[in-house]
Amino acid sequence: MANIQQRVGRINIRVGGNTQETAVLVASTPDGRILEKDISGASNPTQTPPLVFTADLLYMMRNISELVNVRWFLGVPFNDTTNWRLAIAEQGQAILGDYLIGLQAGNEPDLYVRHGHRNASYGPYDYFGEFGSLITAMEADPLIPNRNLLIGPNIATGDWVPEDVWNTGFIQSYSPNIAYLAVENYPNDNCFAQFGVGNYQDPNVVFPTYLNHNAGKGIINKYLNTTAYIQPLNKKLLMFETNTASCGGFPGISDVFGAALWGLDYSLQMAYSNFSGALMHVGGQNVFYNPFTSPPTNQSTYHQWTIGPIYYSALIMAETLGPSNGTQVLDLNANGGNIYTPAYSIYENGNPVRVALFNFVNDPTGANTLQVSISVGGGQTGTNNATPAQVKVKYLLADSISQIGNFTWGGQTFGSNFESDGRPMGTENITTVPCDQTNNVCVISVPAPGFALVFLNDADDTENGGSSSMTFPTTALTQTRNTATVAPGVLATSNGHGGLENKFGSTSPGKNSAASVRVESAAALVVVALVSGAMLLAGFTAP
Repeated sequence: MANIQQRVGRINIRVGGNTQETAVLVASTPDGRILEKDISGASNPTQTPPLVFTADLLYMMRNISELVNVRWFLGVPFNDTTNWRLAIAEQGQAILGDYLIGLQAGNEPDLYVRHGHRNASYGPYDYFGEFGSLITAMEADPLIPNRNLLIGPNIATGDWVPEDVWNTGFIQSYSPNIAYLAVENYPNDNCFAQFGVGNYQDPNVVFPTYLNHNAGKGIINKYLNTTAYIQPLNKKLLMFETNTASCGGFPGISDVFGAALWGLDYSLQMAYSNFSGALMHVGGQNVFYNPFTSPPTNQSTYHQWTIGPIYYSALIMAETLGPSNGTQVLDLNANGGNIYTPAYSIYENGNPVRVALFNFVNDPTGANTLQVSISVGGGQTGTNNATPAQVKVKYLLADSISQIGNFTWGGQTFGSNFESDGRPMGTENITTVPCDQTNNVCVISVPAPGFALVFLNDADDTENGGSSSMTFPTTALTQTRNTATVAPGVLATSNGHGGLENKFGSTSPGKNSAASVRVESAAALVVVALVSGAMLLAGFTAP
């Protein structure tokens, strides 16, 4: 999150989704945990369990915002619209203050009937009435001072389309209370493989549909009428939940380099189509599309975050748009509308500042490296629309469209699975490309596959355009014992035998009665370390 703050100054995060509908904020739990799941009461195709949580969760969120400038979306439970549970709105405002920027009212109400949460006659006018009932309840609650944070209708565009809701007069009736309008949509689903719901989809067949410009356009086309309709109404539209495929995504699609290119093109298409923001969904350890997945243990000894392709998309999108909050994005319909080589121009105050170039073709031989000629305006040198003497280019690269991990952005990487501590690794590499000012052209190479962000202004630095987060020096040294290591080459050629036969010792400090034992081989030392690790693991996982 700090990486993104460095680029644009703030980050918006949503805590909610299907779980918010039945969540209950409680004073405490019997075992002292801040959040508990009722697995036996799970519902929806994604087996969403009811939750209870304490205010400690909100305090944790506030503490995060004190370190990194995170702004939060929360959700008001929508399963009982007769007896509204407003505690999350009350304490959310009291604890988060200005860091709370929205309260979601209903999650995918157009799927309520399908999921068994409403009767068969439930429709857009019923949601309209429930939204109004929520506003009435909030206005009667003195612990909710700000009643203008609501987000709706949050439909999945499954059984309803946005126009079904707009036709109820939703925006005009509730405009003072609406902070954002929002929809949710995925291009596909993997629910059959994950939960046995719907139809099986073969990832090998589906994958090519993500690898061209029509993929993002196909999602957005159904919302173009909405973005045109709401602009005169001065409302912002969010894509409130999306990613490569619902129900956790696809292996071999959601976790590979092609998804990073897809995420970037999709995001730029949303910006071009007048969406004001988008939220990529994050799940648990068993989800393929996660932007990042936390380590399976603490980080005292090992940095084991896994950074997914969608995180690269988000990070690069932050650099592409920059921190001004006033950029304009134009789909250039490049190369005669070639769907495998789209391009976008990014403007600030009416002037072109950056160009985004894609190459979806999978050909690491170099035969399909794209050569793009950029011509800026054609005005005289020294004017805003003159072709510069040189441009700078940052590349997102991988060896193939199906590569997992170790992508590079400007020469830096977050490594493969379980290899990241959240900071880019390696030396940054930004390419300087000279331009032909006589012929008014800059020629940019884009490898296949790859993405290039071209900075037309030499002084343009969107990587550091936001604000830095607070960091702290390490004040305690942990894991000072049992830290034996072995050279990888020795381990690879050893069978692990010999060296400690009939030798006795201990892995506990002060308990070694065989202090004079001489370790005769590195391989034997590995055996001791592995056994010790197994015992520690057993200790941590015991009930």
